[in-house]
Amino acid sequence: MRILLFLATNLAVIILASVTLRLLGFDSYFEGQGLNFTALLIFAAVIGFGGAFVSLFMSKWIAKRSTRARVIEQPSNPAEQWLVETVQQIAREAGVETPEIAIFPAQQSNAFATGWNRNAALVAVSEGMLQRFNKEEIRAVLAHEMGHVANGDMVTLTLLQGVVNTFVIFLARVVGSIVDRVIFKNDSGHGLGFIMVTIVAEIVLGILASTIVFWFSRYREFHADAAGARLASNEGMISALQRLKSEAGLPDEMPDSMQAFGITSGVRSGIKRLFASHPPLDERIDALRSRAYQ
Repeated sequence: MRILLFLATNLAVIILASVTLRLLGFDSYFEGQGLNFTALLIFAAVIGFGGAFVSLFMSKWIAKRSTRARVIEQPSNPAEQWLVETVQQIAREAGVETPEIAIFPAQQSNAFATGWNRNAALVAVSEGMLQRFNKEEIRAVLAHEMGHVANGDMVTLTLLQGVVNTFVIFLARVVGSIVDRVIFKNDSGHGLGFIMVTIVAEIVLGILASTIVFWFSRYREFHADAAGARLASNEGMISALQRLKSEAGLPDEMPDSMQAFGITSGVRSGIKRLFASHPPLDERIDALRSRAYQ
């Protein structure tokens, strides 16, 4: 229901934007520029949401390939048996199906969850985390990742990305058409100027719009930490984040495409914070201590 409401809200935003632009007379202006307003908006939505959902449906396959994660089909040692049993227990408490459980080869302490729905997910931890974290901390990290799964964060993030993609594609073509006609004086269809300006506009607008997606990614981390505290323990979640902070100097081995799905993604300062998928660890620890998101 939460996902349906989110999707309905996104569609309402697009419809509201469409109606507003029509009332302001932009549709007739676009038609005068050789753009079909309705067709362009539909095209942008199909491409924008289509690309986002294709990525979502391929997320587990991409995650396994990019991190070289090994799914535990049958536990081969006590550590793997404990890991499987712990995830199963947390999944029951979270009210979701047990996800695929995997270990990926990385000395950096990290973990991630992904999947196209909450009952068909993948949860993985790094070898480095299994070697250096104690069981209470690992359990808290697993609970954090299962919090993402139970909250449907992967789907919600995809829907948000789809809306952002739609407006980037739409506005880039509007800008390209205007510049093509006003600057390049092209009155006979769309020329090279339209193509070049549209590409540049998509890049610039995409970078600016991505700050919205990154903001949501940071916001959802606080709630996943709260889930980790609830499904495991507040002390264990704080201890896990403190240990991650102490290992901040280790090389980041998580592929760029998986950064937003890990439990940590390195430290960024200044304007770079706008493009960080995770909030600073100190802020997350303070939020847990104050129980701000619980």
